[in-house]
Amino acid sequence: MAEHEGEREREPVVESMVDKITEKIHDHHSSSSSSDSDDDKLDAVKSKIFRLFGREKPVHKVLGGGKPADVFLWRNKKISAGVLGGATAVWVFFELLEYHLITLVCYLSIFSLAVLFLWSNASNFLNKSPPKIPEVLLPEKCVREVASGLRIEINRGVAVLHDIASGRDLKKFLAVIAGLLVLSLVGSCCNFLTLLYISFVLLHTVPVLYEKYEDQVDGCSEKSWIQIKKQYALLDEKYLSKIPRGPFKEKKKD
Repeated sequence: MAEHEGEREREPVVESMVDKITEKIHDHHSSSSSSDSDDDKLDAVKSKIFRLFGREKPVHKVLGGGKPADVFLWRNKKISAGVLGGATAVWVFFELLEYHLITLVCYLSIFSLAVLFLWSNASNFLNKSPPKIPEVLLPEKCVREVASGLRIEINRGVAVLHDIASGRDLKKFLAVIAGLLVLSLVGSCCNFLTLLYISFVLLHTVPVLYEKYEDQVDGCSEKSWIQIKKQYALLDEKYLSKIPRGPFKEKKKD
């Protein structure tokens, strides 16, 4: 009798524990479903946010990902600072000190060959092992991949130029003309090495600053883009729409 009474007392305790567990599971499912719905809402809101140049991927992915993107975005500050410092040293060496690349390469080659030649001959008299000079061979696969990548990019650039010259897109034509004018003005103020160094510095500063102040920059760019569209609409209505254009016929593909 005592055993039956003990079992009866345990039954409500077990039932209450089961009820608590089911309530927790139900609460977890409801919270997870609500969090999923919140995530969907956040994704929908983020998709509607204006991004500079119509960007849909993170800045790291836009820069190609991997180690180069890590360097440009200062993921490792020591490596990024070392690369930027090396580029600055090269620019100072060739631009400010006015060293010539061919002269420097020849001097370094003479010094390296002289050291290796003397070391190889002195090792026979000193009974020491000669220097181990590694053989450098370019793999055929790597060269083909680089050539294939360059071919694809060149063909893409030629296709864009052909598309612009054919008169299909007036906006793209005006954007390219403006870009070439800006590039010509910058090129008239500095030489190629300085222009290359400025581009390198911009790659190490602009992306990381944009990633840090992404929302503010996108908000300002959205307002600017709206104003540009309004001005272009007025320009198109007054002048561009009145320019006569010849008929453009696309070639039929068999």
